[in-house]
Amino acid sequence: MPIDSILGWSRTVEVDPGLSARPSERVAIVTCMDARILPEKHLGISVGDVHLIRNAGAVITEDVVRSLMLSQHLLGTTAVMLIGHTKCGMEGLDEVAVADAIEEARGERPPLPLGSFAAVADSVRAGMRELRGDPLVVGEVRGFVFDVDTGALEEVGPAV
Repeated sequence: MPIDSILGWSRTVEVDPGLSARPSERVAIVTCMDARILPEKHLGISVGDVHLIRNAGAVITEDVVRSLMLSQHLLGTTAVMLIGHTKCGMEGLDEVAVADAIEEARGERPPLPLGSFAAVADSVRAGMRELRGDPLVVGEVRGFVFDVDTGALEEVGPAV
């Protein structure tokens, strides 16, 4: 089993039972689920520093907004970092073809959009606009693109 090879049945990790659920940096990060993205390593953050919300493509969905709302209103975060990345599998994805393949495999079409986009920086800008316009999300919202080849993190400004 692949999971066993990663975790093992008797694995124990070091934890800090006194750590608060409130992130010390008061920041929530929304980023992609891509295995090449390790926010702890790439941003120099530690356990307890931030809330980390991940999904395919770092796309703003209803569940991302729900998580941010709870992060801010219950657990004190005041800023959001939205981080897309280069070479993202959602960039340029043919949603119709993927939905067709999923339907063929499982006999049912996906009930929701997959969230593809044409260009990662534009997707981050769109996500920032969406979060800034949502009354459930408060505080500072900034967007970035992480380069998976160089490790550079570049801030994305508003569309010109």
